[in-house]
Amino acid sequence: MHDPAGLYDLSSDASEVPDGLPLVAGLTGFADAGSAVSQLADYMLETLDHTLVASFDTDELLDYRARRPVFTFDHDHVSEVAVARLSLHLVHDDIGQPFLLLSGFEPDFQWNRFTAAVLQLVERYRVSTTTWVHSIPMPVPHTRPIGVTVSGNRADLIESLSVWKPVTQAPANALHLIEHRLGEEGHPTAGFVLLVPHYLADTEFPDAAVAALSSISAATGLIFPTDRLREEGREFLNKVEEQVHGNTELSRLVSTLEERHDTYMEGNPLPSPLTDQDGRVPTADALAAELEKFLARRSDGDPAS
Repeated sequence: MHDPAGLYDLSSDASEVPDGLPLVAGLTGFADAGSAVSQLADYMLETLDHTLVASFDTDELLDYRARRPVFTFDHDHVSEVAVARLSLHLVHDDIGQPFLLLSGFEPDFQWNRFTAAVLQLVERYRVSTTTWVHSIPMPVPHTRPIGVTVSGNRADLIESLSVWKPVTQAPANALHLIEHRLGEEGHPTAGFVLLVPHYLADTEFPDAAVAALSSISAATGLIFPTDRLREEGREFLNKVEEQVHGNTELSRLVSTLEERHDTYMEGNPLPSPLTDQDGRVPTADALAAELEKFLARRSDGDPAS
């Protein structure tokens, strides 16, 4: 393996990072249900004081043909080309507590070397804990709080917050590999996978970002401003409710999801909060189709939506 340090460049402020800070991570990859991770990073970097610590090499880690940069054409010339970024920042929360934030694209290549690079930075800055977030679509209702599955070696968080503890196999996020390697070294690590309603997975769902921030707060004690996101979430869900209440079939589908969710949370021995007694996942095709219409109107700025 080539030197992991060759994957990133340290900024001029890198030497000013104090030792012993918590690391928070969220990478946008093959799944980002409700845009939870992308909203999280954008919100932190838009609302909190931050300083660049390290930038990762996109030419080494990014498949440009799979995730092509977006360019801006201004009348007769290309005025901007926006290439995906992967960076480590020093950030201060709402009351000034410092932490490190690893955010941006999930690498397409060199996962083992990238993992070694992150572990190198964890060691360099004597990181105290690592907390990461991810989100996946699940057949759960939007009328209930977003649940999480917690992984890692912090038993207190797993016991108190993890609502679903399956034994399963699934495609990994790069942060799963980092968690695994950190766990082998005994480093305190917690991964939060948000269970986002599958019929809202392709939207920018503000409550998903709030759930991500709340999970990070529970693991680190960091404080984040969420008033704007919560207000956007209320407006978003009010509009979803208008669509659901205006359609009998949609109301029935949501009621079914609510019943299965509540039964599971009450301790009924179902194998999963996501299926019925026969193990079948309830369909949401009709619900998704109706909500697509609502979201299309919303993105067009239709005030009636």
